[in-house]
Amino acid sequence: MVKICCIGAGYVGGPTMAVIALKCPLIEVAVVDISVSRITAWNSDQLPIYEPGLDDVVKSCRGKNLFFSTDVEKHVAEADIIFVSVNTPTKTRGLGAGKAADLTYWESAARMIADVSKSDKIVVEKSTVPVKTAEAIEKILTHNSKGIKYQILSNPEFLAEGTAIEDLFGPDRVLIGGRETPEGQKAIQMLKDVYAHWVPEERIICTNLWSAELSKLAANAFLAQRISSVNAMSALCEATGADVAEVSHAVGKDTRIGPKFLNASVGFGGSCFQKDILNLVYICECNGLPEVANYWKQVIKVNDYQKSRFVNRIVTSMFNTVSGKKIAIFGFAFKKDTGDTRETPAIDVCKGLLGDKARLSIYDPQVTEDQIQRDLSMNKFDWDHPVHLQPMSPSSVKQVRVEWDAYAAAKGAHGLCILTEWDEFKKLDYQKIYDKMMKPALVFDGRNVVKAEELREIGFIVYSIGRPLDP
Repeated sequence: MVKICCIGAGYVGGPTMAVIALKCPLIEVAVVDISVSRITAWNSDQLPIYEPGLDDVVKSCRGKNLFFSTDVEKHVAEADIIFVSVNTPTKTRGLGAGKAADLTYWESAARMIADVSKSDKIVVEKSTVPVKTAEAIEKILTHNSKGIKYQILSNPEFLAEGTAIEDLFGPDRVLIGGRETPEGQKAIQMLKDVYAHWVPEERIICTNLWSAELSKLAANAFLAQRISSVNAMSALCEATGADVAEVSHAVGKDTRIGPKFLNASVGFGGSCFQKDILNLVYICECNGLPEVANYWKQVIKVNDYQKSRFVNRIVTSMFNTVSGKKIAIFGFAFKKDTGDTRETPAIDVCKGLLGDKARLSIYDPQVTEDQIQRDLSMNKFDWDHPVHLQPMSPSSVKQVRVEWDAYAAAKGAHGLCILTEWDEFKKLDYQKIYDKMMKPALVFDGRNVVKAEELREIGFIVYSIGRPLDP
């Protein structure tokens, strides 16, 4: 029986291993983490992450061939294949601060593997890592090998939050990178055999290590670039009276471009896009390619510009001051169907309004008050470090209230900002909301989810991204 162990029980490790366990009943899968609270949650009815379909998968395998444990060393020692999906946050200090990936957790995982291993292992990089990480890991393992043989593979994940289980069941591709030696090829084949239980052979792509590592960064950079491209157009649309929805529909009809990722919005978020592009920029700079680095930097600059443009629009629409005014915020997660707030544009928008002394009342169906307060009082990049290294109980932001109901959040507000495209925001009774708001009642739709014409008939003044402004 093949034994798989995954170090790191987060957004990647948990769902990926649960699906492997479901699809490969003869493989024993253990997910290990040093965080007791996280493992306890994985073993309970209230899983630590919200992902449609995840509950069913975990419950059908847990205790049979899927185990969640804090006994890291035992499971690592017994495993044939070890997936490492620990955090690779952006460095906050030292060489490459603000751009380079911090491989502290990765390195300690590698040293621990070398310490406890009694048999040959295949070590698989699952977290997004900078190119050439495999080389560093290989050095640590071989210099501490005690005669044990290690093969390093890169198997980046391409999951989208909110559809992670679907993505795992029917991936566009599974990418496996390894050494071009007989042992390396054998290791690739072993991992390929695991995925082949449910993924068609032609969708499993095998490459060398560096191609696999770089493909992940490249894919995220291309996706983020599309969002920044359409967001840049949205600013031009507002200036000229064009409608960005019509423009992106026309552009997306071109089969070479395609319709996906062409929705203008207040900006992209999520744990990967910004981090991966910063990483790409740093790698380019380290390899003496400043022109390439500057090209990718621009994608992030446009994203930041879009967020500050949105805040400026709110403030100028409210007679140039939001001081002491209540503003309702609908949605805090970085996109719908996830409770994840990492790098969500809502943080920068809220901080911008708070900087102008606004009072905020926030409603999101999946994000807890504790998380919102923590996000609004943390420094950039702090979120990506383990909880015990984050600032202790952050001072809660006084001008922020978190409501559990959209109507309560909007009551008595001067303005209403929609920052996440939750489906329920399309179905709200906006007449009821209008009646309880201060007048003039303004709606700033950062995701183009509401029908502006209908809201204008009720009496709202509506600003939608990339659409002609109210006369």
